[in-house]
Amino acid sequence: MAWMTYISSWFEQDDWYEGLQRPSMSRVRQVGLLAAGCQPWNKDVCAASGDRFAYCATLAIYVYQLDHRYNEFKLHAIMSEHKKTITAISWCPHNPDLFASGSSDNLVIIWNVAEQKVIAKLNNTKGTPASLSWCWHAGEAVAFAPRRGPLLIWTISGPDSGVAVHRDAHSFMSDIGTFRWHPQKKGKVVFGHMDGSLSIFQPGNKSQRHVLRPDSLEGTDEEDPVTALEWDPLSTDYLLVANLHHGIRLVDSESLYCITSFSLPSAAACVQCVAWVPSAPGMFITGDSQVGVLRIWNVSRTTPIDNFKLKKTGFHCLHVLNSPPRKKFSIQPPTPNHYTSSTSEAVPPPALPPGQAFSLPPGHALCCFLDGGVGLYDLGAKKWDFLRDMGHVETIFDCKFKPNDPSLLATASFDGTVKVWDVDTLTAAYTSPGNEGVIYSLSWAPGDLDCIAGATSQNGAFVWDIKKGKVIQRFNEHGKNGIFCVAWSHKDSKRIATCSGDGLCIIRTLDGRVLHRYKHPAAVFGCDWSQNNKDMIATGCEDRGVRVYYAATSSDQPLKVFSGHTAKVFHVRWSPLREGILCSGSDDGSVRIWDYTQDACISVLSGHSGPVRGLVWNPEIPYLLVSGSWDYTVRVWDTRAGTCLDTVCDHGADVYGLTCHPSRPFTMASCSRDSTVRLWSLAPLITPLQISILADRPWKEIIGNTDDAILQGSPPVLCGKVSRDIKQEIEKLGGHSRGKKLRWFSECLSPPGGSDNLWNLVAVIKGQDDSLLPQNYCKGIMHLKHLLKFRTSEAQELTTVKMSKFGGGIGAPTTEERLKEAADIHLRLGQIQRYCELMVELGEWDKALSVAPGVSVKYWRKLTQRRADQLIQQDKDDAIPYCIATGDVRKLVHFFMARGQLTEALLVAQAACEGNMQTCHVPTPDGASGPEHARGEDFTGLLHTVSAQLAEWHFRGGRAVRAACCHLAVDDVELAMASLLRGNELELAVCVGTVLGESAAPATHYALELLARKCMMISMWNLAADLLLMIPDNELQLVKLCAFYPGCEEEMSDLREKCKLPTVGECMQLAETAHADGNVFEAVKYYLLSQEPEKALPVGVDFVKEHISSSDWTLDTIHPVLDLLSYIQTEKLLLPTCTEARNELLILSGYAGALLAARRQYASIVPALYEYTSQLLKRREVSVPLTIERLSEELEAWRACTQPAHPSSEDSPYTPASESQRRVHAALLRRLRAEPLRGMVGPDSVTGSHLPSHSDAHISCLTGLKIQGPVYLLEDGKSAISLNDALMWAKVNPFSPLGTGIRLNPF
Repeated sequence: MAWMTYISSWFEQDDWYEGLQRPSMSRVRQVGLLAAGCQPWNKDVCAASGDRFAYCATLAIYVYQLDHRYNEFKLHAIMSEHKKTITAISWCPHNPDLFASGSSDNLVIIWNVAEQKVIAKLNNTKGTPASLSWCWHAGEAVAFAPRRGPLLIWTISGPDSGVAVHRDAHSFMSDIGTFRWHPQKKGKVVFGHMDGSLSIFQPGNKSQRHVLRPDSLEGTDEEDPVTALEWDPLSTDYLLVANLHHGIRLVDSESLYCITSFSLPSAAACVQCVAWVPSAPGMFITGDSQVGVLRIWNVSRTTPIDNFKLKKTGFHCLHVLNSPPRKKFSIQPPTPNHYTSSTSEAVPPPALPPGQAFSLPPGHALCCFLDGGVGLYDLGAKKWDFLRDMGHVETIFDCKFKPNDPSLLATASFDGTVKVWDVDTLTAAYTSPGNEGVIYSLSWAPGDLDCIAGATSQNGAFVWDIKKGKVIQRFNEHGKNGIFCVAWSHKDSKRIATCSGDGLCIIRTLDGRVLHRYKHPAAVFGCDWSQNNKDMIATGCEDRGVRVYYAATSSDQPLKVFSGHTAKVFHVRWSPLREGILCSGSDDGSVRIWDYTQDACISVLSGHSGPVRGLVWNPEIPYLLVSGSWDYTVRVWDTRAGTCLDTVCDHGADVYGLTCHPSRPFTMASCSRDSTVRLWSLAPLITPLQISILADRPWKEIIGNTDDAILQGSPPVLCGKVSRDIKQEIEKLGGHSRGKKLRWFSECLSPPGGSDNLWNLVAVIKGQDDSLLPQNYCKGIMHLKHLLKFRTSEAQELTTVKMSKFGGGIGAPTTEERLKEAADIHLRLGQIQRYCELMVELGEWDKALSVAPGVSVKYWRKLTQRRADQLIQQDKDDAIPYCIATGDVRKLVHFFMARGQLTEALLVAQAACEGNMQTCHVPTPDGASGPEHARGEDFTGLLHTVSAQLAEWHFRGGRAVRAACCHLAVDDVELAMASLLRGNELELAVCVGTVLGESAAPATHYALELLARKCMMISMWNLAADLLLMIPDNELQLVKLCAFYPGCEEEMSDLREKCKLPTVGECMQLAETAHADGNVFEAVKYYLLSQEPEKALPVGVDFVKEHISSSDWTLDTIHPVLDLLSYIQTEKLLLPTCTEARNELLILSGYAGALLAARRQYASIVPALYEYTSQLLKRREVSVPLTIERLSEELEAWRACTQPAHPSSEDSPYTPASESQRRVHAALLRRLRAEPLRGMVGPDSVTGSHLPSHSDAHISCLTGLKIQGPVYLLEDGKSAISLNDALMWAKVNPFSPLGTGIRLNPF
């Protein structure tokens, strides 16, 4: 196995323990990602291959991959090696794992997508690779061209590796817009130029330079750039060309003749991009540059077959996927003929009005828009399969949460827009009008004002009303100087401060009246209002100084000037909890903490290797500060001692903005030059505090005052407004307030992603009155008893709502879209007649008629007659089948006669006479009328099945809380709790389980046990005991805790007294007695609690060896003993005298772990556990009744019998299990028995485990593959596994995969 390469050295010897450290993981968890949009600067910035597609932001490439299980595209990787604007990407036509990219710093990179790494780089390309493409005629060569040429060909490997200039493609008279290699003719290439001409080169043929300009441009200097070029996939010579202003042409590259010029509907329409539809010969699609209109064409006609307006903003580029997502049907494409073209293969359209000609076969268009939007449009179904709308396409300089709504986050970008995001759904809610140049900073108005102030590079400052969708005020006091920061007063909504490159910090009222002009000796980059004194404002200046001004006086002089930084100061931030304390970040890489009252710098935080930009204080923990830097990292600081608590490396470029919201104090957002916004949970930093809340410890251990909290070494306590408000409300309630306390603190400490939704469902299950549910309840996952009511109401609202003019909201739906959505809801609610009427209103008669019999045959006939009447009025042949279906012979005969079609009229009349025109009747069973009988059926089982499928979709996407919501919505408490446990949401599981009570008790107790293990990792032994004491029948858990406790004898006695366990001396006597009586489990238990715990090892190990030597043993017989033995103190286990027993324990625990993992379907770690056990068995001197051959046989049998019968990948063909493998697997199953806790079967998936990072890849030592999501570092400090695998491993085998005997504790 691949992982053995990484860790085999650990199995060689027994004396490796010195110098090992505790296994660790990041204490800041990434919980959300707002991906960038597609850049609009360069042409070839999207590409696709097989079941993947990619697009470029300015500095990173986003790769999406099809999840075959759910038939949806998911973000797979973010490639971010480029430091300057990416200019083009191209997927290798011969190898779907490779693509190339170029950037404006003269760099070309070859990537391996599967391994997510760079495999080759070419620096100094002698010009920016403005266009780039793999060579179709050579597997290992990439061609690229600067704007002026020449065409350069980089052969990546082999004897001819290196860069060569194309023999002919150089010395152009006009810049290159794009170029395309011919996929069939070796070496043939065409260039599109900015003057509208083409250049065509083919080995052995005469070069054709600057030919085929549009006729109207001949003899003029006017330019009309070639925006798109695509070779006809079924021809050797035909080429589709789009010019920005003169439309689309099909040209013959050999005869240099224009075959067809296609006509656009209006002179204003401009084509930006073109793509052939591989599944439909002769068809192609185009995207307009002004408005997002997708046009469908066939080469046999000069006008579009159909037009779809997909967005308000124009297209930037298009690509059709060759292998679209699999559907329930498939189209067999015709076999292409080498000697034909799309023109000869095209099917002539029937003579019908435009838009009625013929429908498209299934196909998916990758669409990129000028506003950064990216989507995958299903051409056949005419709907989006995937849409990433309105992402920023450039550096995001600032981000801020809305003061009165922690779900709304605003971002300001280099791309000239401010966007507002809903962080619960990770979707855009509003976007500013744009065209502001660079926006460096933003600031929300205080309170419930829905306004944002923005600071721009050249257009002054502005105030944008997000609900009105327009700018309502502008400030131009700084002239054309860039404004680097804007700050709306926290306490006074009428005051706004700006600071600029002109050296001024200006404070004015909202109506533009200037109150203060604070002059600085150099540019001012940052300013911040104090949250404790409404008139105090601080600034950061290029002269390396920090200044404090008092705005209540008329003086323009600072009260204080702080010096100490050795480079310019950028942002400054006042502490929200400590009056007079502020911090500053500088280009010298340091963060300094200043005390205004002492007139001094009280701390210097050093660690960043680049200029510091982002700064945010935590609103609840007074000493917690977070900084972001140009070194791509985010650092979390304890300012008391100046120590760095954690460093986060997931951003791929400079980190500019950081923000927290007081209502969700441990959720942080960050933004970066990599164009992403990332959401983080800081809650793991305060784990003892969270557990103190669960354990119902005294208030003084949860909420404290700032002065005590900032004392060095004191445990974290909450000091902010939100925690104080919770305490006040709890004290008002008096008794029976525990449920409320758990809920309110849980909502405060949990990141966005469904915790509010979960608590609403818990309240519904506990019988809360529906009138108390919040207004946004219907936007989440609703309880089944509310689903019908809320969705019907939504459908009625969608039907009747009067559309308002688009005013800043994103993608405001049209009336047609609203009616379609309403119809879909009515259909799912079983309200078929209402669905039919809405479909008729939309003109979708076929859909209405196909389901109308579900209402009644009488209604279907009536609807069919209405359709026939309409078509007769329009004089259409389509009326004929409707008249026949309803048996309306007279109407049909009159129709034919009126049109002079007497022969047809006669034929219909004769058929009627012979009895062939009959009315349809739908018989129903005796005693039951169809629909009523159907309604009486019990669909509860089906409802639960569908709910479970939806939950699993959420869970596998790293959304365990939403998965739990799906189960709670159908009252399945056990599966809801299991989802939280498998997602490692342990604190939330205990809170929810405590409130839900008996139905959740087994899962709650398991969560408490895992949390106690978490406390053991951070040496919070008394807290661990408090948690375990909340479990009934807790003796065994308390024994494990005390057995593993490494403290002194006095502390041990106190802990044992708290746990009500015997003394050390008593335990030895009890152990000896139990051993003499043959009670192995009791003997092991008391030996572990005695002064000689190592005596437990031979007793327990021999018991297990004896059992597995027999033929009828089960996992449930040996696992409890092995689990108990694993709690022996590590220092005792590592004694030289215990070497043989230790090795046998590790082997037996590994084997039992493999079996337990198989029972829980932890498929990713079963092979690793078997291999781990085999390696120990091979390299250690032991005597156990296991052989490597037996382990190998069991593993192969497990693989053969659990592999999917229909694998999604062609690389892994299905091989049926042999008879002997089935027998071995059946024997395994008999040993495993059933998992006692319902819902615990299946892999773990923590929040964020689906999120890619920009940072250096960690390779899993279990799989040899790149780790996606959170990483867990093992005790050697370099071996890594995914957090998901670490959690599963620790649940089935407590010992490290490195074979050291050290316990894993990733909880």
